[in-house]
Amino acid sequence: MPELPEVEALAGYLRERAVGRRVDRIEVAAISALKTYDPPPTAAAGRAVVDAGRHGKFLDLVLDGGLHLITHLSRAGWLHYREAFAAAVPLKPGKGPIALRVRLDDGSGFDLTEAGTQKRLAAYLVTDPTLVPGVARLGPDALGADQATFAERLRGRRGQVKGVLTDQEVLAGIGNAYSDEILHTAKLSPFAITNRIPDEKMAALYAATHEVLGDAVRRSLGQRAAELKGEKRSGLRVHGRTGLPCPVCGDTVREVSFADSSLQYCPGCQTGGKPLADRRLSRLVR
Repeated sequence: MPELPEVEALAGYLRERAVGRRVDRIEVAAISALKTYDPPPTAAAGRAVVDAGRHGKFLDLVLDGGLHLITHLSRAGWLHYREAFAAAVPLKPGKGPIALRVRLDDGSGFDLTEAGTQKRLAAYLVTDPTLVPGVARLGPDALGADQATFAERLRGRRGQVKGVLTDQEVLAGIGNAYSDEILHTAKLSPFAITNRIPDEKMAALYAATHEVLGDAVRRSLGQRAAELKGEKRSGLRVHGRTGLPCPVCGDTVREVSFADSSLQYCPGCQTGGKPLADRRLSRLVR
């Protein structure tokens, strides 16, 4: 799933490639992906791209006249930029992984695609980003919150820190992968309870959040959209590395699995050498 660094890099890529061009048309191949119809996709035709940005993990393509094409790529979505499309043949609804295509006036543009059978990619054409329910509910940006706000937000939502860090209403932009990396850098158990985290550990968590996300943004900016997934994987130390040695202490990276997700951590760095039980209702190390 694209998280804050990748969405920031995609926005930068669109600013470089698309700003100044005009939208020729928007084609919708997956009807379920487009969540709004007022204004309709035809309203974007002829409008200039004036900016690109993000709201947490939402990508925002800004058109003149105050129109925004906002996308949440969800777990299996991605953006593929094309310098030139192979043919001008319109997309056929329901065919292939392409959910939506934006054609620009110079023949370039991009596809929003989604792999797999769970179709969760969402696109919104709106006059105000806050009309998108997910954007309206976002908490402060994970890189924008100061230390006091960061601590207040986390302690205000009592729960296991792994889950609270990824709650977009608490802090915007952190997902499954970078939360594992942040907790590893902070040397904190993913199951530590937020309102019990002492001040010094909270300060370490805040610093780790800025270190991990800031480094990922720096590595991602300037990369082509097609290279961002590989760049993300190359910078991960525990996430997706179950069974491999921790690059910090050498202990074996372990995993806790849930119904539709998993987390990775290093016992040596994060839990005093004790492995966490890999089942939801176990008595967990904190």
